[in-house]
Amino acid sequence: MTTTPSDLVGREDEQHRLAALVGRARNGGPGAVVVLGEPGLGKTALLGDVAARAGHARVLRIDGYESEATIPYAGLHRLILSLREFLVELPPHHRDALDVAVGRTAGAPPDRFLVGLGALELLGAAAADRPTLCLVDDAHLVDAESLDVLAFVARRLMVERLALLCAGRDEGDLVTRLRGMDAVTLRGLATDSAVRLLTRFVRGPIDPVVAVQVARATEGNPLALIELSRGLSPAQLTDLGLSVTPVAVGRRLERHYAGRVDELDADARTWLLLAAADSTRQTSLVMAAADASGLDPGAPDRAETAGLVEIGDKVRFRHPLVGSAVYGSADGAARRRAHRTLAGAAAILGLIELEAWHASRAAIGTDDAVAAQLEQVADMAARRGGLASRARMLVRAAELTSPGPLRDTRQAGAAEAALAVGAGTVAANALDAVDLGGAEPVTRGRVIMARASLAAFTGSGRDYVRASADLVAAADLFHGHDAALEQRALVGAVELCMNADRLVEGITTAELGQRLHRGTAVAGGPASVVLAGLSATIRLPYDEAVPPARAALETIRALPDAELIRSGISVAALGTFLWDTSGRELLLRAMRAARDVGALQVVDLLLKVMSLNELSCGTVRLATRYTELLGEVRRAMGHDTAPVLNPVVLAWTGSPRGHVLALADAAKAAGRGGISALTEAAVAVRDLADGHYHAAYDRLRPLIASPFLQVTPTQWADYVEAAVRSGRPDEASPYAAALGERAAANGSPWCRGVAERALGLVTSGPEAEKHFSAALDALEPTPALTDRARAHLVYGEWLRRARRRADAGVQLREAIRLFEQAGAHIFVPRATAELEAAGSQAETAATSPHRLLTVQELTVAEKAAAGHTNAEIASNLFISANTVDYHLRKVFQKLGISSRRQLADRLRDPRS
Repeated sequence: MTTTPSDLVGREDEQHRLAALVGRARNGGPGAVVVLGEPGLGKTALLGDVAARAGHARVLRIDGYESEATIPYAGLHRLILSLREFLVELPPHHRDALDVAVGRTAGAPPDRFLVGLGALELLGAAAADRPTLCLVDDAHLVDAESLDVLAFVARRLMVERLALLCAGRDEGDLVTRLRGMDAVTLRGLATDSAVRLLTRFVRGPIDPVVAVQVARATEGNPLALIELSRGLSPAQLTDLGLSVTPVAVGRRLERHYAGRVDELDADARTWLLLAAADSTRQTSLVMAAADASGLDPGAPDRAETAGLVEIGDKVRFRHPLVGSAVYGSADGAARRRAHRTLAGAAAILGLIELEAWHASRAAIGTDDAVAAQLEQVADMAARRGGLASRARMLVRAAELTSPGPLRDTRQAGAAEAALAVGAGTVAANALDAVDLGGAEPVTRGRVIMARASLAAFTGSGRDYVRASADLVAAADLFHGHDAALEQRALVGAVELCMNADRLVEGITTAELGQRLHRGTAVAGGPASVVLAGLSATIRLPYDEAVPPARAALETIRALPDAELIRSGISVAALGTFLWDTSGRELLLRAMRAARDVGALQVVDLLLKVMSLNELSCGTVRLATRYTELLGEVRRAMGHDTAPVLNPVVLAWTGSPRGHVLALADAAKAAGRGGISALTEAAVAVRDLADGHYHAAYDRLRPLIASPFLQVTPTQWADYVEAAVRSGRPDEASPYAAALGERAAANGSPWCRGVAERALGLVTSGPEAEKHFSAALDALEPTPALTDRARAHLVYGEWLRRARRRADAGVQLREAIRLFEQAGAHIFVPRATAELEAAGSQAETAATSPHRLLTVQELTVAEKAAAGHTNAEIASNLFISANTVDYHLRKVFQKLGISSRRQLADRLRDPRS
């Protein structure tokens, strides 16, 4: 519809704000706003005003339609059609993701975040050509997948000449899906503006007092004021103004429009009902349905002449309330008849999704044939990566399915699809609808698995600690029916057990190990080998468990990337058990693979695992980097913008103990016993760094006394140090010896180095020095930089006490250098104090890029120094190429350099 000045009376503030948005987009300052409001408040008019102010900027327009709301990426498809010329500029895997998502080509279903990155690149290319405005009207009717893409783009904008403006009613989950966009909520006009608008259109003189009363009675709704002033006489308006309660604007206007519809003949009214029933407003579909109904060909012309619609490629009602009035005033039989006719017309035109949607609206009670249609469309959605649409389709299909196993299967499928996109409430409702008493075993098992995933999603501590036992129960239900699901449930059970740690309920670790062992026999293949390895780590003596555990890790290493990305926890568990630092590279490969396919939920999990793994066998610096990157990923997904709080990392980086321990308690209350225990152990390391050896002993002793799987042996060396330094060497000796035995069994240089360091602490004289020297030799080629620095520290401390101050200075200076390099700054004061006690001073390190640059800048810098192009870096970090260029300019400025060659040299500087 055309925007007139009267549509914007009293909207000067909103006009100014949105005009500023347009201005920023022209000048390289992107922005994104969602305008919310009830019908009649001028949302569409504001969009029209923005478009009118666009000047030379490119204007893209998407409208939402109810019947397309369950067609995945329908809105995105229309956007892509407007930008076809820029598709050639996209990296191939981004272009392929967009093509599959919108149904242009067949292929593996793309992750929604990969589709989002493709859209970001596409809009970025368009904005690089000239400033671009993307306007979305009736956003509450746009399909969920397209909204997710738009929100993803909005959250990743930094320097692009691009503005996104969505307008819709604040209903459903619109605000949640568009999280990250600024919101402008429209209210009714102020009284003076409302009176000004009313008096402009009223058909005769009206008393100013009455005008004020009418303005207040309508709550300043602009459409209501215009339509009522045109449709009512001054006397009728006076009666309205005397009302003691606000006017139900929507209902009154609908009645007003319904009265105008009633003035038309039957064929024109039926034609309008067909148009109202099809929210896509496709003229070809409405005309085909009208022909099938035998309507007079002149019926649409008469509806248009009455001023209720405009007919072009689309049927446009004068206002959405006109369509609501037409549809709402028809009885149920007439509506179903209209949908049935539209379904038939859609079938003739080959519009499969619309055919199923209209058929479902025409159904009464159960209708297995229509349910089958919906399931077919749900499968089509899944093939395009539209899991949110698949969930909604399957929920409706289940409602139309006769009671029985098939209905339960569809509900389970809906829950699984909903969980995949984070729709926890939809998943819970679908699961609640399953009749577990009558469901088949496999369906019951799927429901149990989904509920376990839901417990992890919602953070329910009580459900989470039982989830491992529940997954074993699911595996029992799958047994003899679906070997792949049985083994998947068992791997999930052990992973959840590791997360819940000592809080696990309903099953012991010994029982879990035995069930894993039985699961290896149900089928061959990689899953059986992995289960055998995980089972061995629980059931067998260490030296007997090493071969199957190593076979499991190598089996995972040989998996294709698509399967590897789901194995992060198993990699970490097996790598920790074997003290195998190659697990770091395997986790990094998995994370990169997940990132490349846009699987950000998997990237999220892997970054959490990687940060904890780094604290064990790498550096604090990298653990911190992964945690901060996790925050970037969560912001890209639209989660809370607050920093990610990993209490284990916080303990290592000097956060207040009270804060760290409070986070550990919160994790424990949520059932995450693993994080809670690891935090306790990290605080104990902090105590060691501070020289509070008795406190470290008291904190570690309960963990050592109640060992948990592969985790506790990695804490033995800390316990040895705490026990020795607090005067309990006899307690420490058995654990130092046990570490030596493990190193002999696993052949790990990392384990050997840590064991030798512990043995050096429990021995004296020349033997101690041999162990310390052996520790340094073993750790030298490993990535365990923090452990190597700690070996230099305790060796230097031993040398100072042996009055070899010069030798002690060498070791302590190296310890300080390595602690700084590893980011383990909590140990620097202890090492510095020892160095000063040895009569030396610590050297001042050069200003490090690690301290000058933000995490995002450092990540971009390292990738650029490694030879990656801006486009490749953008793809890796889920940002646009323009944003990469922006970060690199800041990096060059901060480091005082002007080329990528200088950047590589600066990052390689050993003093940095």
